[in-house]
This record gives sequence, C-alpha cells and structure tokens, in this order.
Amino acid sequence: MKARALDRVRGWARDLRRDVTALWLGARDPRVPMAAKLLCALVAGYALSPIDLIPDFIPVLGYIDDLLLVPAGIWLAIALIRPAVMADLRFQADRQSQLPVSAVAAIVIVLVWLVGAVLVFLVLRSRLIG
Repeated sequence: MKARALDRVRGWARDLRRDVTALWLGARDPRVPMAAKLLCALVAGYALSPIDLIPDFIPVLGYIDDLLLVPAGIWLAIALIRPAVMADLRFQADRQSQLPVSAVAAIVIVLVWLVGAVLVFLVLRSRLIG
C-alpha cells in the first residue's frame, strides 16, 4: 500500500514538473492567448525561481505557496489554454531534459522583499519619530 501511495506522489510530482515546463513554453507560444501567456509566465517564473516569496523556513506559511498557490496557478493557467495546445506543450515539456530556472523571477522576488523591507522601515520610523 505504501509503495502505491509513493508511486502516486512521484507521478504527481512528475506531472507538476512537466506542467510547469509546459507553462514556461506556453508563455512564449503564439497559439496561447495573451491573458494565459501572462499567467503562464507568472506561474512558471515563480515555480522555477530559486527563491520563494514566502521562504520555507517560516512555519506553515512557507509551504502554502508550494502546496496551494503554485498548483492553483498551474490549474488556472491550464484552464485558459486550449486542450490541443496544452497537449502539444506537455509533449514538448516531456522532451526537455532539464527543468528551466527563472533568474528574472528570482530578481523580482528579491525586489519585492526589498520594497517590503523599506516600507516596513518607513512605517516604523514614522511611528517612532512622529
């Protein structure tokens, strides 16, 4: 029974990896509508980024993005792409030997953290001084 459950989890992880790669490809595919391209770029960029918006060392919240937000984003992006196009993107993704990495998304996430830190600093400073 444990072996079947483990095989199911491995299959889910393999499908998730394939779908993220397919969305990464879909963000550049002319057959994908513009709204879906934007969502594909956002979801795939975030999923492929080496940096999380909510770091995993933060209890509970650190895993919410990995367990809920990324799969929900993948589901929504897939829903916006025609099934035949998504099947082709999945086929292309299966042929990719490596998972791409999004350095741009990592930079955006670092910038979000920096802007957030500056805003917190400014609010605290105004409350302490004012």
